[in-house]
Amino acid sequence: MAESESTGSESVSSGQIRLERLYLKDASFESPITPEVFREEWKPEVQVDINTRSNLQSENRHEVLLTLTLRAKLDGKTAFIVEVQQAGIFLIEGLNAQTLQGVLATMCPNTLFPYIRENVDSLVVKGGFPPMHLAPVNFDALYAEALRKQAEGSDRSEGEVSH
Repeated sequence: MAESESTGSESVSSGQIRLERLYLKDASFESPITPEVFREEWKPEVQVDINTRSNLQSENRHEVLLTLTLRAKLDGKTAFIVEVQQAGIFLIEGLNAQTLQGVLATMCPNTLFPYIRENVDSLVVKGGFPPMHLAPVNFDALYAEALRKQAEGSDRSEGEVSH
């Protein structure tokens, strides 16, 4: 098989997927109990919520938005909350509707995740806390679970997948 140079685009069957733009859409960090929290032993309870949403921007161009909210509590008090929205504009051509839906819910968030993880970690460290090493997310499994729940009758906004 011949090797080819990467052009920043991928192919799914006969379709074409290309990341055109990557950007930080929103970021916030709150630490309501500083500086008192720094005197405590750091053994937080951590909750992570991830949500994906996609919007058709123009013909074949989709904005995919990955939102990650991380809450750290210490002794039942909120040590910090960080929320980041990482987005990308993807040019996606030549896919049927079902494949397109899967790409928007899995492949695109997988592309965005390393960037959101870096932004979350940066905000946490700048807030004076130890780094939060977020584990990789299996968006394929989460999408399969969302489809299973949808088939069971739970309704969800079109284009939005909550994890």
